[in-house]
Amino acid sequence: MSPQAQSLVQSVDWLAIAPPTIAAVVGLVVLVTDLFVGDNRKALLGWVSVAGLALASLALLPLLDGDRSTFCLTGEADVCSYTADRFTLVVQFLVLGGALLTALLSMTALKDADKELPEGEYWFLLLSSAAGAALLPASRDLATLIVALEVASLPAFALVGIRHGDRKSSEAALKFFLSSVTATAVSLMGISFVYASTGTLYLTEIATRIEDVDGQLHTLAQAGVVLTLVGFAFKTAAVPFHFWVPDTYVGAPLPVAAYLSVVGKAVGFSGLILVTVIALPSYADVWGPALAALAALTMTIGNVGALRQRTTRAYSAVRLLAWSSVGQAGYLLVPIAAAAYSEDAEKAIGSTVAYALMYAAVNLGAFAVAALVARTKPLNRISDYRGLYASRPLAALVLGFFLLCLAGLPPGIIGLFAKVTVFSAAVDAGLGWLAVVMAVNVVIALFYYLQWTALLFRAPEGEPEPHRVPAPLTAAIALTAVLGVALSGAPQLILRFSDTGLF
Repeated sequence: MSPQAQSLVQSVDWLAIAPPTIAAVVGLVVLVTDLFVGDNRKALLGWVSVAGLALASLALLPLLDGDRSTFCLTGEADVCSYTADRFTLVVQFLVLGGALLTALLSMTALKDADKELPEGEYWFLLLSSAAGAALLPASRDLATLIVALEVASLPAFALVGIRHGDRKSSEAALKFFLSSVTATAVSLMGISFVYASTGTLYLTEIATRIEDVDGQLHTLAQAGVVLTLVGFAFKTAAVPFHFWVPDTYVGAPLPVAAYLSVVGKAVGFSGLILVTVIALPSYADVWGPALAALAALTMTIGNVGALRQRTTRAYSAVRLLAWSSVGQAGYLLVPIAAAAYSEDAEKAIGSTVAYALMYAAVNLGAFAVAALVARTKPLNRISDYRGLYASRPLAALVLGFFLLCLAGLPPGIIGLFAKVTVFSAAVDAGLGWLAVVMAVNVVIALFYYLQWTALLFRAPEGEPEPHRVPAPLTAAIALTAVLGVALSGAPQLILRFSDTGLF
């Protein structure tokens, strides 16, 4: 082994890389175990996966003491490929927590599917995607960033189309695959241009060198910045790169749709933050206005799309959540755009992180209740939720609470605080016009969220169909409800994350 290679191996901080490593190792264990477990004991794989994701989440605790970096250049301890700082830990907590709740939802979905879904492959793909998603926020060079992005995305394609023989699922997977591959190709071209201009892939090094690019390479660097942004816009489902979202959510198994709505977004937005704020701060005059325009367009198209959903249309509940997630992506883009104009970019980025944490908890909770309703009403129309309070009062109250959080209305205090934080980031950065657009969109969203909430408490049509709720589904709903209520009672717990530690 060469001295340089030996130095690199010896510098690996295994504790720092433990969270994504545990998820990946458990995924391999599940894949191998599936070969030796009989059909009547496949549920064991689900519990192993849940335990693995819980262990990966607990592995974050020893990292709270301070920043840790590994895979660093020999002789340059501050130029590293992997950094576990505050920003990394918060996003990893969101990703692994979201994957854990998805796993709880999946246990019920796989049992109800009655062997229509291959359990071993399902759990392996979910854990692999979670490992990639946990690696991405720690990535501090463009090569690791792209690898993490694809490790998170490729298993997700298979998860969307995992129902064999289901035309709707196959079509959804194809749309998701084609759009994501296009995004990756565009991102790689942009990254290659940036590398050609600067001669490095490390984000901190790019930030320094791109300011002094040779005049002949200036246009190449600008093209690289724009193409990289376009690629990540696909990943975040920003308009006009959002066309895959509604059909993909409808065609995918419901837990996978929940996973994409939360973990998929966390992956895209954390990558976008790292590229813009860490690697390309000197090009803020390029990506700032572009992201501001994307934010306004995304929140408007998303909310109008959700508003147009007919309550009696098949899968209208999932479609509304899909379009709503596009609108929420617009809100998440606002503070990143504001970072280009703000004197305190770290605080602006912290607003996105805080909003993402709130959104993750309540949106996963809404999908969990949708999974409960889908057990007796597989078409999952919004009209199927009429009178839910009469048959399942706790589920109705919890879903109503989640919808009010997404709308930003009391008693969903955490939703209100998160929206105010994002709104303040736009105002403080001097983006008054964007704050006005956001205010108009919040009002539009109020209509469809309140319409769905009111439907829960109307007189039911016909007799309710009582059925026993499986323990994993109950646990997922209960966990998200407790988290939402706790954060609404103490919103400062979320707002503390405005200090990301990125700088």
